[in-house]
Amino acid sequence: MQPEQIKKERAEDSAKLENRATLLVKCPDQPGIVSVLSTFLFRHQANIIESSRYSSNPENGTFFIRLEFTCEKLSSKAAEMEREFKLIADDYKMDYDFHYLSKRQRSAIYVSKELHCLLELLWEWQNGDLETDIAVVISNHEDAREIVESFGIPFYYLPANKDIRKEVERQQIALMKEYEVDVLILARYMQILTPDFVNHFESRIINIHHSFLPAFIGANPYDRAYKRGVKLIGATSHYVTNDLDEGPIIEQDVERVDHRDDVATLKKIGRQIERRVLTKAVKWHLEKRIIVEGNKTIVFH
Repeated sequence: MQPEQIKKERAEDSAKLENRATLLVKCPDQPGIVSVLSTFLFRHQANIIESSRYSSNPENGTFFIRLEFTCEKLSSKAAEMEREFKLIADDYKMDYDFHYLSKRQRSAIYVSKELHCLLELLWEWQNGDLETDIAVVISNHEDAREIVESFGIPFYYLPANKDIRKEVERQQIALMKEYEVDVLILARYMQILTPDFVNHFESRIINIHHSFLPAFIGANPYDRAYKRGVKLIGATSHYVTNDLDEGPIIEQDVERVDHRDDVATLKKIGRQIERRVLTKAVKWHLEKRIIVEGNKTIVFH
């Protein structure tokens, strides 16, 4: 499929979703919250098509809910609905987020030399199964350029190491602003990010770590897993924080292995896990199915 055709189809997809939205809410648990939310949507002639909820404790706990709804002429009603909802949110001490499905989020993918996760994301995007506009790909190597540019996506080669990291990150932040990026996807980007960079994009940087965290944090997890004689290997997708590999976990998966599997085989199996785990995490983020609570996530999938 040619890049121009892909862009045309994405625009048509967005138009079909002009009356669809999601509402994420987090607040202290108490009786009547679901009734308040459904009554609010009913007053605006909205129809709830999906509802998922969770309470950490019905007595003095925290209540989480995701509502997906349709509403005729939503674009003309949205501002009024949000003004009215703010009063409700103040009364019930709600943290909340409206997201309109017709407004496609814009993604940046960061990658180094291993391209399997990048390719998976590009394939899903090309097939229309990843609801985002991939605005730009950034790499500290040239390996991905030809593939990325064949999709009509801008590619930037920015060499990075500890000596020039701050300057490189200033360039990256400028590019994120230029391309109006909503979410950053680290598809095996093998560079440590500085606190300043991470703080610019709180809960908006999604990483894939090639181990089943919290095991084998840091570099070379497959070598260490092999030496340890593990029977399961896995991958973890998480939001990036300033604690290395310890951000809120979004998704994990594993495969069984045994003593016959050498390091190369473990890496091959691991790449398959990484691809599917990262793709799931990105999709759930884009679909507004995740609420971050402290250092954990509530995922409505």
